[in-house]
Amino acid sequence: MVLIKFRSTWFIVAALLSGCSFSTDSLLPMLTGIDPAVPSSSAQELQVSARTTPPATKPAPAPDPTLSVRRAPASNNTAAKTFVGGKVKELRQELRRLQANVSKNNTGLQQLRANSVQNAESYQRAVAVVNSRLQVGTTPGNPVLVQTFNNALGLLNRISEDISTMNKLTTQITADSTLAAFLSENTRAAFRVSGAVDEDHQNLAMLEDEVNRTVVLVDRLLKELSGDIQRQTNFVGTERSNLNTLSASIKTGEIMGANLTNRALSAATSGQQNRTLPPTKSTMGRRPLVVIRFDRKDVAYEQALYNAVSRALERQPSATFLLVAVAPNMGGAARIAVNRNKARRNAENVLRSLQRIGLPPQRVSLSERTGRATSTEVHLYIN
Repeated sequence: MVLIKFRSTWFIVAALLSGCSFSTDSLLPMLTGIDPAVPSSSAQELQVSARTTPPATKPAPAPDPTLSVRRAPASNNTAAKTFVGGKVKELRQELRRLQANVSKNNTGLQQLRANSVQNAESYQRAVAVVNSRLQVGTTPGNPVLVQTFNNALGLLNRISEDISTMNKLTTQITADSTLAAFLSENTRAAFRVSGAVDEDHQNLAMLEDEVNRTVVLVDRLLKELSGDIQRQTNFVGTERSNLNTLSASIKTGEIMGANLTNRALSAATSGQQNRTLPPTKSTMGRRPLVVIRFDRKDVAYEQALYNAVSRALERQPSATFLLVAVAPNMGGAARIAVNRNKARRNAENVLRSLQRIGLPPQRVSLSERTGRATSTEVHLYIN
């Protein structure tokens, strides 16, 4: 009886223990997140693996190599779609056109400079040939010298044509300067326009730097061209006066020297060439500077006239002159009238000779009178 009770008790305890084990096995998968359908052995393996292996951090996704490529155009497209972005594109096109014009005009200026140098060298050689021949003496109106003189005149005319081309180039560069100022102002104004993205202002900053550099180039080109025009104009003006004197020298076959307006002391008179002549002084009792008697045909007076006027200008750079046509008062009224006409024409010829040797016509006045003379005469006085 006791044995039966003991066996019964053991059976009950065993049943209870087996029931607890089942209960634990059935609840464990739910606590660990494992599907209850998974066998207990598999659950145990998973539990061991979770205890022995540290939890791994989820790796960041690898960057897509095409991601940045796709993003950059998106930003640029955004900038291009803004009003400021479109303005930058327009201004840059205008800047490219301006830079092309500057390059073209600079090439044209360098070509003009090269032509002027070549023509000036050839001109100086031709003038030197004529002066060298006149220095040793030659015949009046030597045809060889006349031909050389004509060649020199043609070369000087070419330089004058280059000046005209430079003036046209100045007009073009001035237009470029206006465009450069327009681009500079509009580029600065674009910074103040709202609705721009960062790329717009970055592009504007680079554009502004390019515009500023181009503005400097345009201003420098315009300044250099202005200086070249001034130098060439002065050269042509001076050499035309020298050619007038050289022409008179070829005509007489004797060298006269430099043009009167090119003398150092005559620089003080350059600003007085257009001033009003002073009142004509009386010539009574005054000794004339030069007396030219036309008592024969083809009187050679230009060399002596040049020397006298040259010395007068050295002593008195601001001097003005008076030409007096003197007609003989012999014979009747008709004869005196004829003599007065001859004297007047001779005085006009002397005036043209003074102009050829470089004396401005504004500094010479004409007068006439009759006197005791055997032939018509022309007197030159310092007024």
